[in-house]
Amino acid sequence: MTTTTISVLLVDDHAMFRETLARTLAGETDVRVLGGAGTADEALARARELQPDIVLMDIDMPGQVCFEAARAIQAEPPGPRVVFLSAFFNDHYIQRALEIRAWGYIVKSEPAAAVVTAVRRVAAGETYFSPEVQARLVMEGRVPRLEPGPRTRAATLTERELEILRYLARGMGQKQVAHLLEISPHTVHRHVNALMTKLDIHDRVELARYAIREGMAEA
Repeated sequence: MTTTTISVLLVDDHAMFRETLARTLAGETDVRVLGGAGTADEALARARELQPDIVLMDIDMPGQVCFEAARAIQAEPPGPRVVFLSAFFNDHYIQRALEIRAWGYIVKSEPAAAVVTAVRRVAAGETYFSPEVQARLVMEGRVPRLEPGPRTRAATLTERELEILRYLARGMGQKQVAHLLEISPHTVHRHVNALMTKLDIHDRVELARYAIREGMAEA
């Protein structure tokens, strides 16, 4: 980063959260919020248009999978740095964030001051991970990776399966999920069956309960 003012793009499907975060950052003389986006697809378009230094991006949003969008955003010149925001922090999401070389992962339960700190550190070329996330990481030189451990069943799920599981946790029926994702009910049914097989769960109600226990119902 060569500029003294750090430009930021806010990406979250909750307008109220974006506005709250924008007000927090607006109080900092060295940070400028360029705008916001409500989906991962919109985030990519806005990043191309505005060319921010840093993109603060929620993990759980409509549109294409946020990790794919984040990878594409970081490949855009001049190379915006993506920092993820999330209400939850299971190993699968942390691993995906590390795989696309995100510059940070902030848990939404942190105080607003943590976001300001993260923005400044990332602008200076450092990474920032919330303490809950940092506790799961080990450093190999300057490269963070997850602490070695047994591979959980949840870690075998695809991005689409995780996306469907989150919607089931929110009480949506399979037809609703199909409509929202613009895929056929048959495809959703196939993914649900795959979820039950991988997680060794044989009841759809229990599948939803599992997702809720894992924090996947949170926005």
